[in-house]
Amino acid sequence: MYKRMMLIGACVLLVSCGGGSGKSGCVQDFWNGTVGTCLPEDWDVIDTETLRQRGVPEETIVAFQSTESVSGQFPTVAVTRERLANVTKPHEYSQASMRSVEIMEQYDHLDTKDFKIDGQKIQLHIFTAQPIDGEPKRRFFQVSTTVGDTGFTVTAVTPVSINSALGKDIQLILENVTFVAPEEEE
Repeated sequence: MYKRMMLIGACVLLVSCGGGSGKSGCVQDFWNGTVGTCLPEDWDVIDTETLRQRGVPEETIVAFQSTESVSGQFPTVAVTRERLANVTKPHEYSQASMRSVEIMEQYDHLDTKDFKIDGQKIQLHIFTAQPIDGEPKRRFFQVSTTVGDTGFTVTAVTPVSINSALGKDIQLILENVTFVAPEEEE
């Protein structure tokens, strides 16, 4: 649980300074051999070297960041991975993940929605919290699932208030997350 808090804090560190809006629509398919998604216009992949330079833990396997800032912050989506002691069902891991963040400072549950990744039923957890003391409160969109004995969590971090275009960008990225290689889908 503490590890998840540290990872969320690291994701928040990815959210930096600047003031614009997002545009919806897939313009780039992404696949790195483990995870894939579809990226909207004005979203970049943050390479592993940059993540490590920013102090992001090794558990973060990829991150995507908007090139346009919102309220002085760059919205970010990060994918983390953890090896599990036992094979866990995706919905059980999803529920445990949601419970683990409830202890965050100023945690406020906003919504929970049914969600699927690779056909597995899980939950999309939307909440606000202040994971780093002295930093502004943030909005989080989080989904967690498992593949065998590995747990994956995809966390989008934005300012508390966002416009509908950014909301659609986040939704596009999350709805297209997959752990199945593109050639295996057919």
